[in-house]
Amino acid sequence: MQNLRKKFPVLNHCVYANTASAGLLSEDLMEWRQGHDLDFLIGGSEMKNKGFAHMPEIKKVVGKFFNCKAENVALVPNFTLGFNLLLEGLPKDKKVLLVNKDYPSVNWPFETRGFEVDHVDADEHMEESIHAKVKKGDIDVLALSLVQWVDGVRIDFDFLKDLKKEFPDLMILADGTQYCGTEPFDFEASGIDILGASAYKWMLAGYGNGFFLVKDAVMGQFELRGIGNGSVNNDASKRNSITFCKFLEPGHLDSLNFGSLEFAVKFLDEIGPENVQAQLQKLSKKAMAAFTELDLLEPSVTKRKQHSTIFNIKGDEKLFNKLTEENVVASPRGGGIRLSFHFYNTEKEIDVIATLIKRWRSNS
Repeated sequence: MQNLRKKFPVLNHCVYANTASAGLLSEDLMEWRQGHDLDFLIGGSEMKNKGFAHMPEIKKVVGKFFNCKAENVALVPNFTLGFNLLLEGLPKDKKVLLVNKDYPSVNWPFETRGFEVDHVDADEHMEESIHAKVKKGDIDVLALSLVQWVDGVRIDFDFLKDLKKEFPDLMILADGTQYCGTEPFDFEASGIDILGASAYKWMLAGYGNGFFLVKDAVMGQFELRGIGNGSVNNDASKRNSITFCKFLEPGHLDSLNFGSLEFAVKFLDEIGPENVQAQLQKLSKKAMAAFTELDLLEPSVTKRKQHSTIFNIKGDEKLFNKLTEENVVASPRGGGIRLSFHFYNTEKEIDVIATLIKRWRSNS
């Protein structure tokens, strides 16, 4: 992993603890993007037409990485647009269970469309709370982020699988934006019916690309309305035979952005998702110990069995400014300071942050 750090020049002048906000651009991807635009400069529409024709191959690459059939992959500019298109086709009589303070792009699309909604908290009892609500029998849809954006609380994946087995009619919709790219993931074997994600964070694909993975079993519950020339790949004769995922692709798909997604997936595949996972587990354990010792974390995080590498530490604007002065890149979130670590981070960097906080406390 240390050799990979060289591919991310930002790391030369700061401790980058902000992947939960924006994943870094690698030198390799930048070079690919420059080559792409040079080809466009020289080739014009001919080059772009080849790019449009290549989209099915990109779906295959994404599908293989997450174990999802290529035809069940939809390419979208970002999670939010795709999710709104999806919910336009979901009957409004569904009762939906959401997580309090989940990412606005997960909760707001339900709350503003007139769905009946209920909520649970993302705390140490989250799974038990979800199970209790679903067991009552009136929940049709569970929609949540796999990893919470503010504090990194991560749902138990085995719980989701067991929940789906116990309640097969429950539709599980998941936002994987703060999860995808952090470890191996088998969509078909998961309890999730539809997974969407923007790929500019942990997948390091840059902005303007994302995807949805969909299981066949839930397609019949939607009446999707998003439609356009992209839905038929410029062939008007296909208007009455549009497949599910093409309703999520009503416009053209950009070869730069989705080519970047393909490049990023291949890059992660080369590193090995299991190697990424091993590094993140080390970092999560290290950060959990360091920040717990300093009493910087809420019980809702410290009491959970497993955690991501996103941490929201107790701290005000003064501490945030101090960390910024010391070239630690983080984000103020939820009344605290959010720190997030990817495979290009090191345990030593976590020690640096902990030392800075101790020093700041002693001087305050």
